[in-house]
Amino acid sequence: MEREKHETIGNLKISQDVVATVANFSAKEIDGVASMASCPATVNLKKFLGRNQQVKATNKSINIEMNDDVAIIDVYVNLKYGAKIPVVSENIQKSVKNAVQSMTGIVVAKVNVFVVGISFDEAAAQ
Repeated sequence: MEREKHETIGNLKISQDVVATVANFSAKEIDGVASMASCPATVNLKKFLGRNQQVKATNKSINIEMNDDVAIIDVYVNLKYGAKIPVVSENIQKSVKNAVQSMTGIVVAKVNVFVVGISFDEAAAQ
């Protein structure tokens, strides 16, 4: 689904892929994020079966649901070992919401963060 804005001088369409890219980059910039993780198979299966046409997995790590030009964004991440999960998650939520709203003008109602795994450095493992 694309967001459309109609003006007297023309139209603006912002695809969910663009929103996902903005969300992906803003989440990766947060200290404590090791990498982005893939959405679970159940999320992808629900989309594949077409139960909700408004939900689209635009990125392996980002899931976006649009309801009346308001976005709900799910972000799947792996965190670095030792990162404070609540702090990093809150920082991801703020960063993604601010980046998407400021760059696209799309209202973000919620940013749900799913911590899928913890990444250990090779040095920390020894």
